[in-house]
Amino acid sequence: MNEIRETGCSREGEIHCLTIIGQIEGHQLLPDDTKTTKYEHILPLLAAVEESPDIKGLLILLNTAGGDVEAGLAIAELIAGMRKPTVSLVLGGGHSIGVPLAVAAGTSLIAPSAAMTVHPVRLSGVVIGAPQTMEYLSRIQERVISFVTSHSHISREAYIRLMQNTDVLANDVGSILSGAEAVSCGLIDRVGTLSDALTVLHGEIAKAAKETLRKN
Repeated sequence: MNEIRETGCSREGEIHCLTIIGQIEGHQLLPDDTKTTKYEHILPLLAAVEESPDIKGLLILLNTAGGDVEAGLAIAELIAGMRKPTVSLVLGGGHSIGVPLAVAAGTSLIAPSAAMTVHPVRLSGVVIGAPQTMEYLSRIQERVISFVTSHSHISREAYIRLMQNTDVLANDVGSILSGAEAVSCGLIDRVGTLSDALTVLHGEIAKAAKETLRKN
């Protein structure tokens, strides 16, 4: 039986388990009673995981509720740029910035009971009603679309349709996808649970080890 401890040590190989939950907190501080993941804590951790000779793979557990787009994209870019095997598992809900975080991993899974919410980028607080504001939002949106479509199997057209859908969310624009729907549209690789995610990750670790031996 594989025992997962704090650093993710298991019999088949050493992994690190990273949880990204609640809202992604960026430069603006969120209220103390809001569950957050602080991106300035995650960024150096990812760099340390990548450099550690004792860690062979990364398991990312996601249950997000939106948050700072810039901070979320920063985390997603680091995950996507890692050489070590990475697997993400969406649990509960993957809201807004949780989508690029999920697809950033080498393999993405979603629990059968989980869902993903896809909607356009929004601004909160005071917003200046000027053409420049709309241009700014459009540029951010384009970065999200480009990242998601380049790290998953969903087409640009299909992803934009999901974002602009008005039939699902009563007071908003966007789509809520069940686990199976997220897979069928190409956004997530497969439906699975924790054991499935670990099996995939251990398989990728073994494959990477064989490739290293072959090169040496």
